[in-house]
Amino acid sequence: MAQPTADLEEYRDRARAWLAERLEPRRLDDPAGADPAHWTQERDQRERAIQRILFDGGYAGIAWPKEYGGQGLTAAHQQAFDEAARGFRVAEFGILGRTTWGICVPTMLAHASPAFLTRHVPRVLAGEELWVQFFSEPEAGSDLAGVRTRATRDGDRWILRGSKVWSSGAYYADYGLCLARTNWDVPKHRGLTWFAVKVDQPGIEVKPLRQLNDRSEFCQEFFDDVELTDDDVIGEVDHGWTVARTMLVMERQVGARTRMRPVAGGRRPAADLVSLARQAGREHDPRVQDLIARAHILDVVQAELSTRVQELAAAGGRDAASLACYPKLAAGTGTPARALIGIEIGGGPGLTWPGGASPPAGVSDYLGARAQSIAGGTNEMMRNVISERVLGLPREPSYDTDRPFSEVVRRAAEWGRPEGTRGKAG
Repeated sequence: MAQPTADLEEYRDRARAWLAERLEPRRLDDPAGADPAHWTQERDQRERAIQRILFDGGYAGIAWPKEYGGQGLTAAHQQAFDEAARGFRVAEFGILGRTTWGICVPTMLAHASPAFLTRHVPRVLAGEELWVQFFSEPEAGSDLAGVRTRATRDGDRWILRGSKVWSSGAYYADYGLCLARTNWDVPKHRGLTWFAVKVDQPGIEVKPLRQLNDRSEFCQEFFDDVELTDDDVIGEVDHGWTVARTMLVMERQVGARTRMRPVAGGRRPAADLVSLARQAGREHDPRVQDLIARAHILDVVQAELSTRVQELAAAGGRDAASLACYPKLAAGTGTPARALIGIEIGGGPGLTWPGGASPPAGVSDYLGARAQSIAGGTNEMMRNVISERVLGLPREPSYDTDRPFSEVVRRAAEWGRPEGTRGKAG
């Protein structure tokens, strides 16, 4: 049921007045929380304090269930608050804010027990817990069902061993949502379980990874006999792939929204590229105008596609995880193309910067753009899912779908061995 416009306007006005009394106006020069260069202990404490103010005032988790600390209102109320808050310095947790609020907690709300949600969700809303995804592994990226990090039952405990990688923001997270293998004698999509892992507990090492664009957003984690309990389990033991599919939907939707450029009624073309053209003195160059038009088309198409997919998913009757592949593929192909346009517009001066300094935004975007064709599922995987699960085309032949994962791993290890030694102990 649609919320009456008058009620939403009153809610927005009340929120704006409350924000004006308690928070500072937003400054244009405030560094982005997503940039690790600006993430310090002092900033972390400041953001958490702001989040606590929002929580105490009843403006955290606006559309989340009341029983877990939210307000139990609608998505329209959340949108109204976001509009009221645009001019104020609200909490900004960067990439970890998106994974916490947009991916991890919505996945928990769909699958975790009431006791688990009561324990963790209010702490998230109060700024006391930030969550990272412990999903991909060095040997399991696009093939996420092939994870080898293992959780082994030991009495009333679970012992976690293995490694995860590409974990955005893990260096300032409190908890990780971790996919581990708990049964090796069933096919790979079975025998998986999700766990809540406290990042600073004994046995965990977090290593930031320096990227091509000179940032260190991604991390790798090593788990050495990390102790967990049944209280840390999300969903059912050995049925974690169901949870994983929910998380993939959330991840692809959040990724698509994050990469979307604001398009004001479809009329304002690529404001960042227009500004770049002016800085380069090329705003009247027909070639540059054509490039800006192309970027604008990419922005509009991606925004409309994302909206359409969300509407279809909300209407039900379709596989949301498969539908989410469309905006993800659009971002994976469009983001590198748009970044290249920025480099072409900036020209030679836009490709240089002082020694010891970080690359300028346009260059950094270009250097990091190719990651969008990999992160959250490669372009090739998205095309496979769309072709098989949406268009109904024949599935690719698969060797490991119905075999116990232990057998798959053993045979994979034998592929590189001489024919006469296969099957023998080595």
